Amino acid sequence: MRDVAELLATVPTGLWIGGEQSPGVDTFAVHDPATGAVLAEVADATAADGARALDAAVAAQAGWAAAPARDRSEILRRAWELILERRDDFALLMTLEMGKPLAESQGEVTYGAEFLRWFAEEAVRVNGRYTHSPSGNGRILVTKGPVGPALAITPWNFPLAMGTRKIAPAFAAGCTMVVKPAAETPLTMLALGQVFADAGLPPGVLSILPTSHAARLTDPMFADHRLRKVTFTGSTAVGRILLAQSANRVLRTSMELGGNAPFVVFADADLDAAIAGAMAAKMRNNGEACTAANRFHVDNAVRTAFTARLTERMRSLRIGPGHLDDVQVGPLITAEQRDSVADLVRDAVAKGARVTTGGGYAPGPGWFYEPTVLDNVPADARILREEIFGPVAAIAGFDGEEAGIAAANDTEFGLAAYIYTADLGRALRVAEALETGMVGVNRGIISDVAAPFGGVKESGLGREAGTEGIEEYLETKYIALP
Repeated sequence: MRDVAELLATVPTGLWIGGEQSPGVDTFAVHDPATGAVLAEVADATAADGARALDAAVAAQAGWAAAPARDRSEILRRAWELILERRDDFALLMTLEMGKPLAESQGEVTYGAEFLRWFAEEAVRVNGRYTHSPSGNGRILVTKGPVGPALAITPWNFPLAMGTRKIAPAFAAGCTMVVKPAAETPLTMLALGQVFADAGLPPGVLSILPTSHAARLTDPMFADHRLRKVTFTGSTAVGRILLAQSANRVLRTSMELGGNAPFVVFADADLDAAIAGAMAAKMRNNGEACTAANRFHVDNAVRTAFTARLTERMRSLRIGPGHLDDVQVGPLITAEQRDSVADLVRDAVAKGARVTTGGGYAPGPGWFYEPTVLDNVPADARILREEIFGPVAAIAGFDGEEAGIAAANDTEFGLAAYIYTADLGRALRVAEALETGMVGVNRGIISDVAAPFGGVKESGLGREAGTEGIEEYLETKYIALP
């Protein structure tokens, strides 16, 4: 593994505008959540920097849109190759600034890079149509073109993949983009900027603006008539604010917001498979994922057995700094996030939930929380209503298929859901009845670059990835011909 100091010395820490670094007026610190130590001081973007980045995006837009699709495709593919060549550096960097175990970071490098390869292939498949009008009075020509300059606001939990999932389809469609990465994890995105520069991306097509004051940077950009598109991944609370701002100018928006994923285990499920799936769905990324299983609804006929097995697996997990080889659970992103998880657990216990393992802070200088299982969680516990974003599995029982569906749908969110059953008919019935954008059937991991990612209800608008992902960055034009 590369020396940490050596790696950090190579990572850009300035603002990325016009294809190169530039210093900011001020800086802010990026911390290692495993120790609390400062990893780097990063340029802190201002409103003036946002205007410069948007100037660059607007100046580059026409040329980038006019570039042959094959040229855009080749740049994306070259960027994919470069990320894989620098896999170890990206993985270590993500572990340092986000805290996830190194094996998880390695997986994210593969997953995040794959969006570049996928949309490199989609770039050359943007199609329109040509038909005769049914009335016989003319012809219909439908074309598609880029929306225009876009602003992407990305979260801290997947510092690479949440960026590439937005950048890749935008570039494939011919859009320029300004990215505001999360203040907790800007280093990975800045390293990605260097990758695109090395891949031959024209200056101005991509700008990256880390900031410790998001609204100071983005509010003026939302008001600028030249911005055409906003894509955001984050909490529903922030998404509502951004949607309100977007409404002032009727901006195109893609919103991937909060989740409260149910994991429903029916009485006929293969419990070995269900436990394996539960561990994957709950503990991926330390539980800090919008698709993480939040609520475990288990048929009472198998709840005792399921709880015992899940408790045993969670208790066996090794906690520590993510860069150590044997670590399976790293720190949470901040002390505030760790305290939020602890508050949810305390509330559930006070209302009658039973702790079968964990339930408290783990030792260490960083922001660690024990892998925790709560059984018999009452319906009024906050942990069944709010997104946990941590290593806590909350279990509640139900009786019968209809009750399981009702419990799963009892939320304002609708991003992902998981069901375990041996009955194919039940699997299809339940999957169709669930009010959610994605359903895993006897699977604990469902994200796939070739499949549409997104939710319903208060979990967001639009879809990312799959063949649907590029449509978020395309406008449709109808041309009437004689």
